[in-house]
Amino acid sequence: MSLLTVSNLKTYFHTRDGIIKSVDDVSFSIGQGETLAIVGESGSGKSVSCYSLLNLIPQPPGKIEGGTAIFEGRDLLKMPESELRKLRGNEIAMIFQDPMTSLNPYLTVGEQLIEPLVYHKSMDRKLARKRAIKMLDEVGIVNPECRYDCYPHELSGGMRQRVMIGMALITEPKLLICDEPTTALDVTIQAQILKLIADLQKRHNVATLFISHDLAVVADIADKVVVMKQGKIVETNTCQALFNDPQHAYTRQLIDAIPSGSKAIGKQHERTLVKVDSLKTWFKNYSDKANPWVKAIDDISLEIKQGEILGLVGESGSGKSTLGRAILQLAPVTEGRIEFDGQEVSSLPAKEFRPLRRRMQMIFQDPYASLNPRMTVFDTLAEPLLHNKLATRKTVTEQVLKLMDDVGLARAFIRKYPHEFSGGQRQRIAIGRAIATNPDFIVADEPVSALDVTIQAQILDLIQQLVKEREMTMLFISHDLSVVRYLCDRIAVMHHGKLLECDDNNKIFNSPKDPYTQKLLAALPQIETQEIVEV
Repeated sequence: MSLLTVSNLKTYFHTRDGIIKSVDDVSFSIGQGETLAIVGESGSGKSVSCYSLLNLIPQPPGKIEGGTAIFEGRDLLKMPESELRKLRGNEIAMIFQDPMTSLNPYLTVGEQLIEPLVYHKSMDRKLARKRAIKMLDEVGIVNPECRYDCYPHELSGGMRQRVMIGMALITEPKLLICDEPTTALDVTIQAQILKLIADLQKRHNVATLFISHDLAVVADIADKVVVMKQGKIVETNTCQALFNDPQHAYTRQLIDAIPSGSKAIGKQHERTLVKVDSLKTWFKNYSDKANPWVKAIDDISLEIKQGEILGLVGESGSGKSTLGRAILQLAPVTEGRIEFDGQEVSSLPAKEFRPLRRRMQMIFQDPYASLNPRMTVFDTLAEPLLHNKLATRKTVTEQVLKLMDDVGLARAFIRKYPHEFSGGQRQRIAIGRAIATNPDFIVADEPVSALDVTIQAQILDLIQQLVKEREMTMLFISHDLSVVRYLCDRIAVMHHGKLLECDDNNKIFNSPKDPYTQKLLAALPQIETQEIVEV
């Protein structure tokens, strides 16, 4: 028997540009102890569907126009707010995508854990504290008595997400809604969190509604899968059947867009363009007297060959972004040497390094933060051309239009601002800005981590094409091993500021030498399909 049955759910947003049908006639059901995954790209309506169940959509402009959501015989959509409040965080709990914005920064972890027990269960605070410490231990927090009194900012991303899971499960809910709970996490932390959710679900027999755009994650944990596109359900099936034999063209497109396989072995790159020798970047640590230095980069030596894409992987805090920035003189160098095209650049004064910036560019992780909101596409792409005297006022418009063609942006967008674009389009603008000066070397810092799988595939193909056509060299920084495997010629692995190993793509994935690399690969979600044999 179903625990929750949603029928013909409709949630519309009334805007100045008209009605947006975010959820349009959606129906699904979930049984006790079952995991139902809802997948789709950003804007598909998957999160709005689940938020509508608990009346958590902003009203206005949002409005639930119709449908039913029967939870244990009660229609959630017809419940008064006072009854819903008793249900939220009690019988139905949520785990949000970003725990840093979902947890209260002014309250300790312990205070936030006992709050639902005191509010929903009228539990004595002393008893609630014992229950909270037990829950912290259950979700894998080391030294739970100590962590009970910590504030959210004192915990790592993975630990904060564990606290969120503990808060959701502490009242022993019947239904758990997980909204992209592992999207922002590194692959090893992601694997731990997914295993934790699965273990706790079995232990407590909780039904789980899992929202995600990552099909590899969904394949690991779901019993059934619902695929959404533009507010509608296009396919529903068991997990195995959906991945073995997808029926809808959009489902096939999502599965095909998952980066898979290694990059084909091309020509061997001989000439060294960038050389890093015994590089150290240390930052003063004022909060820990026992460890006075944070060793972001700790004695790294590395060569990047001309024309290759070198992948740099590691967890958050491994020092990979600091290394990329140090090469471009965007982070300080404590000790060591950096050479670019045979010239020592690490000790160059800023004024002498400035002419080299035309040849060394960067693509940042979040284009919305790195693009000037007051500059149109034309202004953004014209600025590096004019500043470096690569265009004149007469030729700049034609050169900008050519750049837009190269990165796959419609020419009609030339006078639009960053906020008028999707995430993928904004990243195309950022790539256009980086290649405007015809650089020899680009550092790409997690350029696709925030993008949906189909958009991610398009951007990766664009990067590959541009590197080949323009004969560029790239340092591609990522924590997503499947992306690095698809794109890069060689791969370097970092951990705690040190370079553990660097080798050809196939060698890293087929015969990793370092135990940490083996651990990263073991944590990578896999989609396992079975051949359908006709008898």
